[in-house]
Amino acid sequence: MLLVVILIGCAPDSETDTGESAETTGNGEGQTLVIWEDQDKAIGIEDAVAAFEEEYNVTVEVIEKNYAQQIEDLRLDGPAGSGPDVLTMPADQLGTSVTEGLISELTLDEETKRIYVESALESQMIGDAIYGLPKAVETQILFYNKELIEESDLPQTTDEWYELSQEFNTSEQFAFLALWDQLYYAGGVIDAYGGYVFGQNEDGEYDPQDIGLNNDGAVEAAEYIQQFYADGIFPSGIVGEQGINMLDALFSEGKAAAVISGPWNVEPFTSAGIDFGVTELPLLPNGEHMGSFIGVKSYNVSSYSENKELAEEFIKFLTNEENSKVRYEKTLEVPAVASLSDDPIVSESEVATAIATQSQYAQVTPGITEMNSVWEPIDTALQTIANGSGNPQEALDSAVEQIVSTIQSLGQ
Repeated sequence: MLLVVILIGCAPDSETDTGESAETTGNGEGQTLVIWEDQDKAIGIEDAVAAFEEEYNVTVEVIEKNYAQQIEDLRLDGPAGSGPDVLTMPADQLGTSVTEGLISELTLDEETKRIYVESALESQMIGDAIYGLPKAVETQILFYNKELIEESDLPQTTDEWYELSQEFNTSEQFAFLALWDQLYYAGGVIDAYGGYVFGQNEDGEYDPQDIGLNNDGAVEAAEYIQQFYADGIFPSGIVGEQGINMLDALFSEGKAAAVISGPWNVEPFTSAGIDFGVTELPLLPNGEHMGSFIGVKSYNVSSYSENKELAEEFIKFLTNEENSKVRYEKTLEVPAVASLSDDPIVSESEVATAIATQSQYAQVTPGITEMNSVWEPIDTALQTIANGSGNPQEALDSAVEQIVSTIQSLGQ
């Protein structure tokens, strides 16, 4: 698995790429690069930006934006001339970005390619072409408040969490919370019951004509999810667009014993003063381990950039071993640099270990263009199921029909 290789596997025997070369040092002198970094993550690249500015005699302007929205912004800002040279985005947006001509292909030598975990680099590839460099990998884990529940008392199954919730829950306190009205989080339940987004052929390529989000397993998973909302295990307020804000707030305020979230919340929960622990996700009633999506964040060069060569040098510099390690220290986002797997700062991290363990049961988010047709219909179906206004089979059937229709229209 991707993260197991990162955190447990052996690093390649190659010298660290420091981003320095006689041919490129000073290239682009006097130019300005505009970088769109993820929200609250610019602190992780401050040192690298300063070093790059000094080495190349350029100016780097860093602007923080929600990384999931950057491609959408680029569609407008790029043609208008106000977009970035470098942006960051989730790997599942790669297919669409390449199809629309929003990002540029990179030229990498073999030494540079060897720096990264193979699976992480492959998430940035369409065929043999590479369109980005991986900067971080993530998957969902379970956070628990040590003041509300001890590690030795942690339920090991979702049914046990359900039973504990019946005793623990009040109008202001909850034992266990998850955003199962969203495919990103519910996908781990659906997958464990035999549902899937897209089937794959013998070569591992996704088949957008084979959708398994309304098969018997997916319906059984949805029926199980519905129980947590119908029986008040999850409060009604965590359904819909504001659900993630409420979940985060309840845990940050010490009102939830455990939540399913991701490494992006390590710093906010720490800043909130919560004494928390992390572990892998629990087992489901069928004995299967709850799955999750593995996400890869990347740095990519905008096709609208007038400084593409310099921008490419910059993202190589940002994602080399030295700068990736600093970025991890400041943001706690697990890097995709293979050689850091044996570094104590990563291997001895409780969060990184939890991510590595959970990654054994995780799957890479499909990066094909058709994935963009999946999120909204399935999320709508899951919210209908969560609030009790729809039958699971009917809601999922309707969502899949919409997905199929959209994919067919895109192919015309």
